[in-house]
Amino acid sequence: MKKVLGFLAGLVLALPLSAMAAEPVATATAAAAAVPAVSSGVAGQLTQLVFGLLLVLGLIFLLAWLLRRVQQHGPAGKGQVIELIGSRALGPRDRLMLVQVGNEQILLGLSPGSITALHVLKEPVQVPSGTEKATPEFAQRLMELMGKDHKDKK
Repeated sequence: MKKVLGFLAGLVLALPLSAMAAEPVATATAAAAAVPAVSSGVAGQLTQLVFGLLLVLGLIFLLAWLLRRVQQHGPAGKGQVIELIGSRALGPRDRLMLVQVGNEQILLGLSPGSITALHVLKEPVQVPSGTEKATPEFAQRLMELMGKDHKDKK
């Protein structure tokens, strides 16, 4: 997978260089032509600019898709020892989070610049199996709007 990403990165870096190499030939041809060729040169440059922009945007979306696929199937998700059980916003910048570490559940207080362990629960809170895992409200709302359900991933 690293080879594919390296190849795509090299391709992205090589495209501007190939465009610069072709530019003197295009300017020499345009200089030799008459005045009406100037307008077609501008149209050609505009077309080349739009095509290049679409190509770069397509590569960005392709790389984002590949990265998402690699992260889903990678070993990072399977060996996690810290799991987010629940989260509650207390204000615009402060929140409470309940995390599970091994067999212990810890209540954390998060504020800008600090994370404080507020309480270690003696008995873990039982979370009903029908509820979804805690996700940030924005991400959850965005997935709903995009029509993707969390249950599809399981």
